Amino acid sequence: MSVGGTYDCVTKTPMGEQKSTFTVVPSDDGTTFTGQNAGTLGSMDVKDGKIDGNTLTWKMDMTVPMPMTLEGKATVEGDQLTGTVNAGAFGAMPMTGQRTG
Repeated sequence: MSVGGTYDCVTKTPMGEQKSTFTVVPSDDGTTFTGQNAGTLGSMDVKDGKIDGNTLTWKMDMTVPMPMTLEGKATVEGDQLTGTVNAGAFGAMPMTGQRTG
């Protein structure tokens, strides 16, 4: 099953739970992906998105509330996404999601 799709996600951050829509668009060969994570603090494009089986890894450049590169890693099981977003000095923040499309 493809990991591609749109996920309604919640990331537990130091600023509380942040809801977002995470879009995963796999490449033709299924080894990389593009997409974005859009929430109340704005939208971040996926950089260096990689797919290894049902595991996703990616980076995003955050600008609000402060400039920082976030590193994400998640596993897709069926329509459930479970992983973490590493925010440097703030550590790893749990991220969960449900595929909606």
